[in-house]
Amino acid sequence: MRQVALSLSLAGLAFIMTAIWGGPLLRILRHYKIGKIIRVEEPGHHGVKMGTPTMGGVMFLLPVLLLTGLLNAVALIGVSTSGVGRSVLLPMLVMAGYALLGAVDDWEGIHGKRKGDGMRARTKFLFQCILALGAAYVLKYMMDVPDLYFPGLFFEVELGWWYVPIAAFIIVAESNAVNFTDGLDGLAGLIAATAIAAFGGIALVQDQVYLARFCFTLVGALFGFLWFNVHPAELFMGDTGSLSLGAVLAIVALMTGQWPMLLVIGIIPLSEMLSVVIQIAYFKMTKGKRFFKMAPIHLHFELLGWSETQVVQRFWLIGLMAALIGIGLSQV
Repeated sequence: MRQVALSLSLAGLAFIMTAIWGGPLLRILRHYKIGKIIRVEEPGHHGVKMGTPTMGGVMFLLPVLLLTGLLNAVALIGVSTSGVGRSVLLPMLVMAGYALLGAVDDWEGIHGKRKGDGMRARTKFLFQCILALGAAYVLKYMMDVPDLYFPGLFFEVELGWWYVPIAAFIIVAESNAVNFTDGLDGLAGLIAATAIAAFGGIALVQDQVYLARFCFTLVGALFGFLWFNVHPAELFMGDTGSLSLGAVLAIVALMTGQWPMLLVIGIIPLSEMLSVVIQIAYFKMTKGKRFFKMAPIHLHFELLGWSETQVVQRFWLIGLMAALIGIGLSQV
């Protein structure tokens, strides 16, 4: 119970820190004209979002890294004999690495040579894979996390060397899935916060208290970011936030060994990613026809007549129920 109270207290502190410095960050982003560029094919009402500050992922990333770093400073520098606190080092490094990659992509799309497009997809994907393979190797051979827990089985499933490519695939896939989800005011933040809170709860049940603290610190910071990101959004997280959130969600799931629950807890990002894959495949097979009105799937529902807030709230309700079901299944 004490660990639950501490984790929730950290969430509250992270929320306050993020909300306090949100205003000054907004002024900085506006001063340097770091504004969103809207694709011409998006629904027409999205045009009002043009120029809204982006790269807002920095707003929640820095408080999380600062708080987690300070709380685990002794363990992170190797003074602690148990080394348990260093379990948060990998999530922190993955968060920073993918945030840096996303920031380069955002900057290229705003002020770079590929204005409006960002980094080349192949280049971004290559760096995602490199970071994911490195993280997967550390998980398997340096941290010795459980390979796999599956509902109904009361033992760990050993994957051997297959764990590294599977884990890397999960990290890259989840990173892109959350990136696809980031298209409406508050959507990616709400979905990611719900999923990370769910895995934070699973970590608490497994006595991974340091990982749970990290999760709830991130959730609190995300709520602080959502203070500025809910409709009508004052800023967007950009790839700086969405790529790092997806990667961290995957890392947390992998560290608990309950990563199959991503199929349930992360049902919304999964659906967003699958909708893009289906749309592209169907378009190529039918030589120009579309399966959805537009992909990712949140845009499809907007074109069906749902308002932006309806899409966000209904998707979040689905995500919340899926998180509750996922937590239950993880304990079977």
